[in-house]
Order: sequence, then C-alpha cells, then structure tokens
Amino acid sequence: MTVRVQRPDGRPIRIWIPMLPVLLVCSPVVLLAVLVAAVACLAYRVSVVRALGTGWRVVCALPGTRVDVEQRRTAVLVTIR
Repeated sequence: MTVRVQRPDGRPIRIWIPMLPVLLVCSPVVLLAVLVAAVACLAYRVSVVRALGTGWRVVCALPGTRVDVEQRRTAVLVTIR
C-alpha cells in the first residue's frame, strides 16, 4: 500500500507500507473479528461459510483501489497494490 500526502507547501510525502508485517501484527485482531462475524452470522441465521467467502472475495478485490481525500491545499492519496 502506498500513501502519498500533498502538503500545503507543495512538497509531497510518499510512504510505502508493506502489508504482510501489518497483517502479522494485526492477526489477533483479525482472528477476533472473524470469530465475532461468525457469531453474528449464527445469530442472524446467515450462512457462515458464504459470509466468510464473500468477505474473502472483497479482500481479494482490493488491489487497484485508490482513495483520494482533499481538503483545501492538503491532499491524501491511498493506493492499494
């Protein structure tokens, strides 16, 4: 993932964030979120396998996503590769 911040003085800051170390550090939270989602699926009578499969498809579709946020003279661009 690449984050670029365009500062008011015109000089951009570009930060590259490797996703594998971030996922390894956040894996306990991700595991907890999956367990909570599975319990919610059971509570609302939704197929757990189908819901997790759909979530996996959404995660796999993220590469190529661009998010641009601008406010006055400051802009932030997030690109997922």
